[in-house]
Amino acid sequence: MSALRAMPLLTVTDLDAAVAAHTRATGMEVIMNHGWIATLAPPTDHSVQISLITKDPTGPVNPAASIEVADLEAALDGARAAGLEILYGPAEEEWGVRRFFYRDGDGNVVNVLAHL
Repeated sequence: MSALRAMPLLTVTDLDAAVAAHTRATGMEVIMNHGWIATLAPPTDHSVQISLITKDPTGPVNPAASIEVADLEAALDGARAAGLEILYGPAEEEWGVRRFFYRDGDGNVVNVLAHL
């Protein structure tokens, strides 16, 4: 499995207010906004990202991090082989990703995704 990108996700109650505060504080800009999740990055380097999320529309909980991979099936096989609990998916989402959630031994939930 090859990880392409990883980003933290912060759960927020008011997405617009959180975006305004984080962009003002960090100088980052919005590079994606679906109304329930927004991703921020510096204007000149989109490899550095943070996402703000209100409530995941299809998953059972909000993940704490997202990892984009080149091969979702290999990542899923790896998570299962590691004995990780698969909480959700794999599922193809209307916003153009296929993904699953796993929970690690400390309770952290990670969203693993591949763009379609």
